[in-house]
Amino acid sequence: MDQIRLEQMLRDVAAGDVAPDEAMSQLRSLPFEDLGFAHVDHHRALRTGYPETIFCQGKTPVQVVAIAERLAAAESVVLATRVEEETAVALQSTFANADHDEVARTVVIWPADAPQPEGGGLVLVVSAGTSDLPVAQEAVVTSTTMGARTEGIFDVGVAGIHRLLAYRDRLAEARVIVVVAGMEGALASVVGGLVDAPVIAVPTSVGYGASFGGLAALLTMLNSCASGVLTCNIDNGYGAGYSAALINNRSLQAT
Repeated sequence: MDQIRLEQMLRDVAAGDVAPDEAMSQLRSLPFEDLGFAHVDHHRALRTGYPETIFCQGKTPVQVVAIAERLAAAESVVLATRVEEETAVALQSTFANADHDEVARTVVIWPADAPQPEGGGLVLVVSAGTSDLPVAQEAVVTSTTMGARTEGIFDVGVAGIHRLLAYRDRLAEARVIVVVAGMEGALASVVGGLVDAPVIAVPTSVGYGASFGGLAALLTMLNSCASGVLTCNIDNGYGAGYSAALINNRSLQAT
C-alpha cells in the first residue's frame, strides 16, 4: 500500500463507504507480513515512495513466488531482480502479466492501475560496451518501474569516442545519466565532463584479469576528476536505476 491508496482508504472510511472493520483488516498487515522465511515489508512504499524489490539471488522459485504474491495482493508493482530462468518461468506461470526481461534478468508485475512514466524529465542509461548490457538494462527496468521516462544508449565506450559524441544533444537533455562501464571504467568521467546533470557511475565486472572483477573500473570511477560523478557498487544496475529515478522524480515534483 502506498500513500495514495492509504489516503483514499481514509477518505472512504470518513465518507462511510468503507467500514472501519474492513479498513482495519486491510491495515493489519501494513507494517510487514511474516511468511516464515521472509518478512514482506508492506510499509516501505509509505516510507520511501517505492515498494520492496525482490532480490532473487539465493532464493528458491517457491520463495520468490510467495513474496511476489503478497506484494501483488497489496496492489504494489512487483520488481524481481537477478532472476534465473527457473524463477522467471515460475513467476510467469503464476502471473499472466509478468514481464520478463532476459537481458536485465528482471521480472516486473504491474498492478492494473500502474502509473505511466512522467512526461517531463529523462533518465538516460549509457553503457560502454554490449557486454555491459545486463547491468545497464537492469538500471533501465528499475528506473522505468519507478515511473521515470528512461532511455538507453549502448556500446558507446571510449575506444570509439565518436559514437558517444554523436549523442551530445541527447545527453544534454537528460536530467540524470547512469553510465555503466567495465574494463578501465573511463566512460563515466568523459560523460561527466560533457553534461550539467548528475552522473551515476556503475562499474561492471567485465574485463580481463587486471580489471579484478570490476575493481579497476570502480577505483577509476571513485577517482573521477569530473565533479558530478557518483559511484555505485560493482554490477549494481538496480541501485543506479533506483537513485536516478529518485532524483528525476523528486526534481519533477519541485518544478
